[in-house]
Amino acid sequence: MEKYDILRKLSTKPYITVADVTALLGIKPESARVLCNRYTKEGSLVRLKNNFYLTEQIWEGAQRRDFFRIANFLQVPSYISFLTALSLYEVTTQVQQGFFESACLRRSKTIEERGVTFTYYKLKKELYFDFVRKDNVFIASREKAFMDIAYFSSLGKYSLDSGSIDTLRLDKKRLKAIARKFPVKAQLIAEQLCKI
Repeated sequence: MEKYDILRKLSTKPYITVADVTALLGIKPESARVLCNRYTKEGSLVRLKNNFYLTEQIWEGAQRRDFFRIANFLQVPSYISFLTALSLYEVTTQVQQGFFESACLRRSKTIEERGVTFTYYKLKKELYFDFVRKDNVFIASREKAFMDIAYFSSLGKYSLDSGSIDTLRLDKKRLKAIARKFPVKAQLIAEQLCKI
């Protein structure tokens, strides 16, 4: 079977595993793994994490929402937050290109793939709340995204450009309720910037 035909068959699914390749092509798992590794090395497949791939065609055609889904998928559980979420909600003038920030429960880390950066900030379990699933993407509310920024800024782990955030687009009552669950330093940042 020609490489083009193989990749066309594989591009019918959003994510590909070795098991998918085995089933689609009727080959042994070992052969499927070798094929995936070969196609990854030559750039026809993009390896997202162990045993999960995207075709180059899907990666190149991905829109912002697709990268949100990929961000959720790369580290489970996680949700889109920080300036990435505020940009979507048009609460910040900073538009991030090829940079996606998420809150997670596991370890903080950064994953870079073909000019796209996925950054994860680990939250304590008690601070992992106030996000929704919308269009198959887990994303923070605008107020929670702001508080995630305030929290990590209070720890010296996030650079907050307060001038880029339109605090008038935040629900002050909701923000105040969310802020109460955070440490005092984060609350003080929210109080100073948002007059809550």
